[in-house]
Amino acid sequence: MSVRNGAGGGEGRQAGPARRTVAATAALGAALLLTGGCGTTRTRPGGRRPDHGPAFVPRLPAPTGPHRLGVTTLYLVDPSRHDPWDHRLTRREIMITVRYPARAVEGHPVAPQMTPGAAKVFAGLDPRFHPGLPTSGVDWAATRTHAHTGAPAQPVGRPVLLHTPGGGDPRTLGTGLAEELASHGWVVVSIDHPGDAGEVEFPVTTPARPSPVRTTVLRGDARTDPDLFRTVIDTRLADTRFVLAQLAVLAAGRNPDAAGRPLPDGLGRALDLRRVGIYGHSAGGTTAAQALYDDRCLRAAVNLEGFLDHPSVRPGRAGPLFPVARHGVDRPLLLVGTDGFPGRTELARSWSALLAHPHGRTRRRQIRHTAHAVFTDYAAFAPQLQTAGLMTARDRNALVGALDPARSIPAVRGLLRTFFARHLPPR
Repeated sequence: MSVRNGAGGGEGRQAGPARRTVAATAALGAALLLTGGCGTTRTRPGGRRPDHGPAFVPRLPAPTGPHRLGVTTLYLVDPSRHDPWDHRLTRREIMITVRYPARAVEGHPVAPQMTPGAAKVFAGLDPRFHPGLPTSGVDWAATRTHAHTGAPAQPVGRPVLLHTPGGGDPRTLGTGLAEELASHGWVVVSIDHPGDAGEVEFPVTTPARPSPVRTTVLRGDARTDPDLFRTVIDTRLADTRFVLAQLAVLAAGRNPDAAGRPLPDGLGRALDLRRVGIYGHSAGGTTAAQALYDDRCLRAAVNLEGFLDHPSVRPGRAGPLFPVARHGVDRPLLLVGTDGFPGRTELARSWSALLAHPHGRTRRRQIRHTAHAVFTDYAAFAPQLQTAGLMTARDRNALVGALDPARSIPAVRGLLRTFFARHLPPR
């Protein structure tokens, strides 16, 4: 079995707009779990697509739960906060995606993974963060999800799981895992952190933000800049608190969408805010663990390979621990890592400090033969790109590891599903 107790990765950034850095192991994985549009293309040596022919369309893993899915997006505006990344923005804008068990899906179209504007930016931006990704030959806008836009929600109060993505990642790169959890009965709320996220498309423009698509402002490695890293996490924690407050508005029967867009029928009644958990990857994992410590409204959390300490102002010295690692937490927290992340030794210090608390409820697991991005949709996409000749085996393995996706995807899904079923079971 590929899952065992252990320590794992964390957050790193490459040169250019900040993004996670990931690393490594080796081999090929078939797309045994994958359904949807194929779009495979024969390629020339070196992983280049022919000059003519259809672009490759990546496929998302099918969810395994019994529920059909509805999905909607909400545009949320916090007038009490200035945007920390752009002084011209006097209000903090956030986009979220809500996935939920649907009452019926007929007449409601299947949602794309990314909006057209975000997909266009993603196609040019992400290969700068992960040089092994193809710079052409992929139609990111054509990838479909398994959720139906605006479908009515089942009239059942369900536990809510917040999802915060990795540093520099858009919320859309966690679609497969979010759909899996929603198909088993949770309402999953994925949060974008604009200015940090690679790209975010809003439904409206503003005088201070004339483009509907906002890209990351980060440069370099946030772990080498203590002030920057602190701003990243503090902003994410504040975003998470605000989203929780807006979900309470939604559950009370009002519409928190700042553009006044209509809500799916029954969505507010589907939220049981007495049972809320959170999970996140990398910087999102840091956020999830610390949010659990800060907010007793959160009942359980999963940290997918996020550091629990601040970078040191002195190279080679240990930085201060986050309060969750320094003091422990009395609610369930799961730490999940890989054996292919180069920062796993650094990560182990803060995780070990947290696990040392004698009365805590924290557990640790490791997924072997995987790398940092295995917790994202790249777990499915990278092997497909390799098979299509658009990505080398070495680059695929550096991104998600060697483990076949037919094993790595169920391993990640199973850990989260089992954990949340134990502590926040859908009824």
